Amino acid sequence: MAGGLRGIFNYIPEIKKPDEKKLSFNVKAKWTLIVLASFFVLANIPLFGLSENALARFEFLAIILGTEFGSIISLGIGPIVMASIILQLLTGSKILNIDTTTAEGKKFFQGLQKILVFFFIIFEAMVYVLMKGLQAAPGFTGLLIFQLILGGLVIFYMDELTTKWGFGSGVSLFIAAGVSWRLITSAFQFLDTQGRNCLLNFTTVPCTGKVFVLIQSVINQYPIELLSAVGAIIATLLIFMVVVWAQSLKVEIPLSFGRIRGYGVKWPLSFFYTSVIPVILTAALVANIQLFGGIIDNAAAPCLAGITEQCIGGAKFASHFTFLGRFIEGQAISGLAFWVGSTNLLELIIRGGFLPRYLLQGLTHTLFFMFFSTLFAVFWIKTSGMDSKSQAHKISASGLQVAGFRQDERILESILDRYIMPLTVMGGLAIGFLAAITNLFGALVSGTAILLVIMIMFQFYQNIAQQHAMDMHPVMRKFIKT
Repeated sequence: MAGGLRGIFNYIPEIKKPDEKKLSFNVKAKWTLIVLASFFVLANIPLFGLSENALARFEFLAIILGTEFGSIISLGIGPIVMASIILQLLTGSKILNIDTTTAEGKKFFQGLQKILVFFFIIFEAMVYVLMKGLQAAPGFTGLLIFQLILGGLVIFYMDELTTKWGFGSGVSLFIAAGVSWRLITSAFQFLDTQGRNCLLNFTTVPCTGKVFVLIQSVINQYPIELLSAVGAIIATLLIFMVVVWAQSLKVEIPLSFGRIRGYGVKWPLSFFYTSVIPVILTAALVANIQLFGGIIDNAAAPCLAGITEQCIGGAKFASHFTFLGRFIEGQAISGLAFWVGSTNLLELIIRGGFLPRYLLQGLTHTLFFMFFSTLFAVFWIKTSGMDSKSQAHKISASGLQVAGFRQDERILESILDRYIMPLTVMGGLAIGFLAAITNLFGALVSGTAILLVIMIMFQFYQNIAQQHAMDMHPVMRKFIKT
């Protein structure tokens, strides 16, 4: 079977790797900007033949999935992340025995991941349309599904293009771009829900941007709105400072060159050893549970309402899966989607709507994030070459050794074992806890989104500073160093 799959891999189109071992800063910047501009253009191309966008009420999920529902890229990074989650669980639990430490095993893993991504692109496109999350006009069902599949493929290859020719990964780039845009609009949006410009009539037309809401509530003396706006802004600033501080935590292992005495370096191991990957996977898992729960709830509505003549076909089938949750205005009110989701506790306290069930929901949400962030962190280091054995080989190949020990890869691996796995587990628990708690504080956008954008931007900055300190423009070099 593995041999047959390898034959299929040869027919899958892929982005060619650069011939150079190290691309210049200008080349990476060019392709990253091209992909970023293309992402924003595609996010503003509406689906042709779309009659009703029921997913518009799940706008808060679009942030995590790096998408704009109703556009040609409505699937976003969902298929890529779901394929990664499934493959991580299968390989981590040894159901699939793939040795990713070898070049052949890594190639097989990547090929299998591509097939899974293509499957989820087709599957999610059909679910979105047939379950009426994105309802097609009469006669346009096939065309709508085709557009979603096309958009999913474009996102996949833009992610691959960024990974090979740009800075970091496309998944991280799309999330950072979407969160940054929504963070700006959440703070400075001057249009109300009906499209009216509140700046033209500041006293009567309510603004939606929290900065303008703050000013407006002071002028009009609305204490509740004032507290809500101040709470959201302060929560955002606090989250920003805590994440920046936590990002700086690291362990440094002293290394020395075996052939050059008296000269040593420090090998840094970040406290968040696997960076943002565990949170991206966990947040996407929660988002998909809520998204599919909402789609199924929408499709099953006639059966749940007791409308017998409409309770047929897809509606009857969907009614068997309502354990995922019931929804009102895009917000889960029961089921699995509610208990793994989060509610803005600060907003509820300010407006007097706090109930004990929301505190229990916050607890289950936090435990879910901590457990799966740790699980994905452990699986990630085993499949991405970040384990002790791979790192020991990398250090040894560069001629380095741990100060005070003889140059032996096995000794180096045993020393790294003391740090890497504990950091992976503690970092996974900590980042899961941090992401969950920030979700409950009610920032301008979801706490997880802010956590992700800060860590992604910091990761981009580190990669650029470490890899391109000498080949970037002097002005840019001065900016990066400062």
